[in-house]
Amino acid sequence: MSSRGAKTKKKPDPAAEDCAKGVQLVWANPALAAIEADLCRREDCSASPRQGLVRIDSGGRVHLHPTRRAEPDEWAWAIAHGLIHLGFGHVPAAKGERVQPDRYDLAARCAVVNRFLLTFPVGRTPDDLPASYPDGDEERIAARWRRDEHIPARYERCGTAGTEPDQLLVPWTGYLQKPPDWQLAFAHGLTRTMATAMDLAGGRRDSMTGGPTRLRPWERALSWFVSSYPLLGGIAAGITLVADAELARAHGIAVAAVNAEAGEIYVNPLRTFEDEEWRFILAHEMLHAALHHGDRCGTRDPYLFNVACDYVINGWLAEMQVGTMPDGLLHDPQLAGLSAEEVYDRIAGDLRRMRRLATLRGKGLGDVLGAPLGPPGAPVDLDEFYRRGLVRGLDLHQGQERGFLPGGLVEEIRALSHPPLPWDARLARWFDEFVPSPQPVRSYARPSRRQSATPDIPRAGRYFPPEEIARCTFGVVLDTSGSMDRTLLGKALGAIASYAEARDVPAARVVFCDAAPHDAGYVPVTEIAGRVRVHGRGGTVLQPGIDLLHRADDFPPGAPVLVITDGWCDVLRVRREHAYLIPQGGRLPFTPRGPVFRVR
Repeated sequence: MSSRGAKTKKKPDPAAEDCAKGVQLVWANPALAAIEADLCRREDCSASPRQGLVRIDSGGRVHLHPTRRAEPDEWAWAIAHGLIHLGFGHVPAAKGERVQPDRYDLAARCAVVNRFLLTFPVGRTPDDLPASYPDGDEERIAARWRRDEHIPARYERCGTAGTEPDQLLVPWTGYLQKPPDWQLAFAHGLTRTMATAMDLAGGRRDSMTGGPTRLRPWERALSWFVSSYPLLGGIAAGITLVADAELARAHGIAVAAVNAEAGEIYVNPLRTFEDEEWRFILAHEMLHAALHHGDRCGTRDPYLFNVACDYVINGWLAEMQVGTMPDGLLHDPQLAGLSAEEVYDRIAGDLRRMRRLATLRGKGLGDVLGAPLGPPGAPVDLDEFYRRGLVRGLDLHQGQERGFLPGGLVEEIRALSHPPLPWDARLARWFDEFVPSPQPVRSYARPSRRQSATPDIPRAGRYFPPEEIARCTFGVVLDTSGSMDRTLLGKALGAIASYAEARDVPAARVVFCDAAPHDAGYVPVTEIAGRVRVHGRGGTVLQPGIDLLHRADDFPPGAPVLVITDGWCDVLRVRREHAYLIPQGGRLPFTPRGPVFRVR
């Protein structure tokens, strides 16, 4: 058969095929698929980019370059970039004449979208784009660049249309329709995607496309926090729910309990509550974990401190209207505005009645557990997890204006975002403040080491006067009784030696004390932690050692004293600047006037 009459078969277009594959990758993402945008790849389209790959307009149309060749992953990233411009409200739909954004707004918006795509990967990021972007939203970034009248070169061309703007504002032409809210559609799609991902991680759904299995009420409550309550959503995303009737019966868990270290909330599946009540219960346990109520107990009675925390948390949740408080929980409006420590001081006077009160775990039992009930999970930095989750949740809650929060809860969350300094850092600050570093002086009586280079120009030399070196010292009164831990001695002496050497302090006056003081004299700081021989091992009487330093003629009156003890000592009276180093959990038998550093 002659081929002359046969119809010529149309050759495949590789550029179109790769573009179609990239579009499929984008629509497979549920969050991006929620934005109902149109695709335009016509050669006669006036809005299609002459460079790059994609331009987006406020009518919800993605204009693709009609002939440019690119890999499917590159098309997917560029199309996702344009759709996120819609989702972030950069090109909102509106009627009437539109004013195009200036170069600062265009660059800042592209930078924010690219920063988001680093954590929400779709396709493949182009190799020529920066690996990091400035912090802040697009308005602040644009305002900063506009004030400086300069856009950094690496951010000026980070869009998807080359040197042309990749965002175009056009009048909305649907006169009989209300302009769509692309931002709201993207937010709903993103929320559904995150909730589905959490269901997948928790085993409550088999696939992203398959329908969800029937969730139990406490699982629905946890999913609600992830999708609808940003203050605790970050905490809920990392919490593991353990619903085991045998486990609850064995450990006496009536309703729920929490272990902050394991990141687990234990619920009794045999108890029946409404969905709103389960939300209250889970929020109660998450706040216990996130606010470190187990660690803040200190030397207080653990159960009574748990009760005090319950009063505070339940009052906050009732004020915030998070769920519905189940019957029988601890709540007293007269305790509103008090911290857990203040509530503890009030209730500690009536121990008999307070022992009969019940937490979510049961009567006489605290729902803040000190150890996981199941096998421990993988080690993670849970302090950072809870702190970051609450701080980010508070920012989202306030940014979205979700309602009012109790002032006490906001103060505690802000305090968590600035955790206290560790003992060794505070000890270093104490050294900086009270142990001055020797300062060199210049004198022409001693020629400079560079004098030989310029013999015609006299140069003053630098040296440390002996009286200055003697003044820059400090005293150490060391408890060497039998109750002292060698680990504490090693950490304390090592820290003292390193900080003293960093401050150029040549020697420290060391006094060992047990039943009687032993004056070791001035010891070089490099030998304090290594070659010092500890004397004694009798009882603990430290005041004679302090009095020895007070009476010593060769010990400067302005030099501070550092007392290292385990707390099992006599009452001390120190008449100069001083501080104490004691082990974590230890207590002094008196009210100290100087700072106390607790060695971990």
